[in-house]
Amino acid sequence: MTALSDDIPHHILSVLVENKAGVLARVSGLFARRGFNIVSLAVAPTEDEYLSRITIAVEVASAPLDQITEQLFKLISVVSITELDPRHAVERELLLVTIEAPPDVRPQILALVDELAGRVLDEGQDRLTVSVEGHPNALDDCAERLRPFGIVELRRTGRVALPKLDNAIDHRLHQV
Repeated sequence: MTALSDDIPHHILSVLVENKAGVLARVSGLFARRGFNIVSLAVAPTEDEYLSRITIAVEVASAPLDQITEQLFKLISVVSITELDPRHAVERELLLVTIEAPPDVRPQILALVDELAGRVLDEGQDRLTVSVEGHPNALDDCAERLRPFGIVELRRTGRVALPKLDNAIDHRLHQV
């Protein structure tokens, strides 16, 4: 997964789809066929058991917004598409990382995890598994700060986003 910095423009699309088998494959296949670069993709059920939400971050340079939405709306399972302007959205992602943590450096790691508002999820003799949630750019920085200790494994969930409450304007591009 490629990190996005604040100076790289990107679209965040919140796509409401029918909660059916194969929908994600059709959406991601559409992006692949059209050569649109997906930077981040997250999928989860919504408050309605019949619907799921796909949050897609796409580099602006790789895909014009109107072309993306036009293609997405051709898929029968798409209910609505909302564009979330990154400047007016709350974005979050989860980072899980296992780091080398021998006893002599463990206090330093624990202090850093505390500073990052992270949590230790699992402890081994010489390793720790930690979780940190935050803005994707903050997680990039977090990973870089943990790297000197020795990252064994790293996983990120992909970004999810909601409009900021003081900017809760309806940016639905279309609803079926």
